Amino acid sequence: MHITILTFEGFNELDSFIALGILNRVKRPDWRVSITCPTTRVKSMNGVVLEAQAPLSEAAGADVVLVGSGIQTREIVADSRLMAQLKLDPQRQLLGAQCSGALILAKLGLLDAIPACTDLTTKPWVQEAGVKVLNQPFFAQDNIATAGGCLGAQYLACWVIARLEGIEAAKAAMHYVAPVGEKDEYVERMLRNITPYLNGISGVS
Repeated sequence: MHITILTFEGFNELDSFIALGILNRVKRPDWRVSITCPTTRVKSMNGVVLEAQAPLSEAAGADVVLVGSGIQTREIVADSRLMAQLKLDPQRQLLGAQCSGALILAKLGLLDAIPACTDLTTKPWVQEAGVKVLNQPFFAQDNIATAGGCLGAQYLACWVIARLEGIEAAKAAMHYVAPVGEKDEYVERMLRNITPYLNGISGVS
């Protein structure tokens, strides 16, 4: 099981790293989570230099692709050569986008007739791309999910875990990372946000 987190120049550290940390709570020998970049190194919006764990080309064959956000997303979607490398297919992959990552999915034509969540800065750009933007932190339809707001990354990561490993695994991952004294509250909030989009998943009523 290979999960890639697409991370570009100017990326938002919270979006990529929160998802990375939560997804790595699943301890299975065939479970691999990779920061995937178009270059060997990328620099975050706050100057953190990150070395790619996998090249962008691996996204096409991954089981899950999460598209991170950043301050250069509009430049990314304007780069036809870079966008052409994103061979994503919701028929065989789980796809998720965090904040301005929704703009990338929209420009790839993957949000046609699907509403999305995004951050407030990106909202008008996603709307201009013809996508309805919801005033909520998380939404999923079939194999595509979006999250809005940096801390919405927790819902995106737990949705992936629930889809692949079941709701109990998602609860355990959230319980581990949640603040001491607030663990049950965090788990309950996560469940409220993702369970409406988990029809047919084991343990979900």
